[in-house]
Amino acid sequence: MTTETIKDNKTLTTVIHLSVFTKYFIPLGNFIFPMLLWLARRQDPFVDHHGRNALNFQISMFLYTVFILAVGAATFIYFGMSFTIGEPLFFEQDSFVIEKFSDALPFFIIAGILGIILLGLFILELFAVINASIKANEGKLYNYPLTINFLGSENPDGNNHQSNQSRNEQFNDTQKQTL
Repeated sequence: MTTETIKDNKTLTTVIHLSVFTKYFIPLGNFIFPMLLWLARRQDPFVDHHGRNALNFQISMFLYTVFILAVGAATFIYFGMSFTIGEPLFFEQDSFVIEKFSDALPFFIIAGILGIILLGLFILELFAVINASIKANEGKLYNYPLTINFLGSENPDGNNHQSNQSRNEQFNDTQKQTL
């Protein structure tokens, strides 16, 4: 990456990172807007790095949140079923009466732990996105924490050089060399 391409694209990469906050106004905005901005200038290695990282982080946060909510739903169903043993499974006025608080304590502890983890993910996302935006504005590379690399680098060897040949042309070149 040259300093000229980094200097030209600092604002774009900053906007890519900050555009994930559109999820609070537009459903799936945290995926749509960064992807559109990233795809507009994907050929630039600096924009490509920041765009991939922003999208990978958002996908990872989404999956972590879905997993935690699924565990919470399973916990709610489990304790709901165990509280209604011997009672009908439909809602009545007295169907969810808990005689001892100690019976419901594990449910409240698990719900509290899951709530704290969700709050921690929210705070992590805020700080990580703001930190990534600052680093992008400074022209530095940034890797988000706790990110699963779904959108890996196009170059499997990790080099950031751009090739103007298509894969078929590269294949044909290697075939000519072996003949």
